[in-house]
Amino acid sequence: MFTWICPTCGRECPPSYTECPDCAGKEQPGTAAAPAPAAEPAAPAVPAARAAAPAAQPPLPRARKSGLPTWLMSLIFACIFFVVGAGAYLGYQRYQSRPEAPAAAQESPFEAPPAAAPGATGAPAAASPYLKYLEVTGWRLLQDARKRPEARFVVVNHSGAEMVDLSVTVSLRAVAGQESEPAGSLSFKIASLGPYESRDMTAPLETRLKVYEFPDWQNLAAQVSIAAPQAR
Repeated sequence: MFTWICPTCGRECPPSYTECPDCAGKEQPGTAAAPAPAAEPAAPAVPAARAAAPAAQPPLPRARKSGLPTWLMSLIFACIFFVVGAGAYLGYQRYQSRPEAPAAAQESPFEAPPAAAPGATGAPAAASPYLKYLEVTGWRLLQDARKRPEARFVVVNHSGAEMVDLSVTVSLRAVAGQESEPAGSLSFKIASLGPYESRDMTAPLETRLKVYEFPDWQNLAAQVSIAAPQAR
């Protein structure tokens, strides 16, 4: 025979009873048992994905643009254009100012004196050991106070030794192109001419030319000879 157990007192009750006789007898008459509180409806289950709010993520940093700023690039390009333009302008100015080479070099009497006639540039070297060191230059053919022709010139000692008792004779020729004509002659003496010394000289000129026929200094060729120099 089957029985059921009262959940309140734990007594076994026959199946014919719907309530426990002990528990029903303990209830006072006229007093109704307080109804059991209604169970509150269970809250709907929240999905795990929605239960926890997503954590706030920090804003992503903005990607920086690579390269130089626009204003800086404009300044660099402006400087480059200025330098290139200035270089081209200076090069053009230098090219324009460059003198053109003459078609044929013209001889100037101030740069290259005319060539003397053959045999008129000096005596043989055997005549004097000082001949190649003595120079007579700076010719100027004039007249003195008595209207007599004279020559003014410069004597130069190009050696490191002193020259003494020099007796010099000079023959002058007027050179025009490839032709030369006698212009006159003169003689002078020098007692002493120190090493590397130069001296202004004046001597009478023997010539058949008139004053207005004297050739210019750049058209004169001199043949110099020295008689018996002595060295110290």
